[in-house]
Amino acid sequence: MTDQPNSPQLYLITPVGAAASTLGPMLADVMDRFPVACLRIPGAGSEEELGRIADLAREIAHARDVAVVIDDHVALAQRHGLDGVHLTDGARSVRYARKELGQDAIVGAFCGASRHDGMNAAEAGADYVSFGPCGASALGHGAPAELDLFQWWSEVIEVPVVAEGALTPALIGQLAPVSDFIALGPEIWSEPDPVEALGHLWR
Repeated sequence: MTDQPNSPQLYLITPVGAAASTLGPMLADVMDRFPVACLRIPGAGSEEELGRIADLAREIAHARDVAVVIDDHVALAQRHGLDGVHLTDGARSVRYARKELGQDAIVGAFCGASRHDGMNAAEAGADYVSFGPCGASALGHGAPAELDLFQWWSEVIEVPVVAEGALTPALIGQLAPVSDFIALGPEIWSEPDPVEALGHLWR
């Protein structure tokens, strides 16, 4: 899949609840073996622990020329030198995040399965829009983002689109021609060998 023209790039999500002490070796291993375009830190956990994870992720990712964003925490992104934020409330915070972080920062918006929210986020200045879950998942409101949403977006809207949530090899194969990024995280971290799991998904 990834050898095809216009194939999507890999967008990696760090494991939720992982301690900074155990995260480093796992992240470095995966990122040394796969060409990650962007790394995202989920916003769960205490601000102190998120700060430690942010510093660790930034060090590992920036050494490999990979951008790092964090869910929703605009101030934390600024304080820890991250490249931007991934907003989980659709278009609502895009203008605020852009004003706080500046024009050079990455501001992404998760819009569930809503074409309307995606268009609003794009118009507000989001650098990318993320739709999901693409498979059966509790992500967002649980309503899946169907293939035709990605097909329409790729034909009509210039803002890059990310596919995420409960992805399988079959779904990735369907979404690859109409997505700019494929976001993977829970799909691999729940497996005994994340590198092997990612190898099955990202071929």
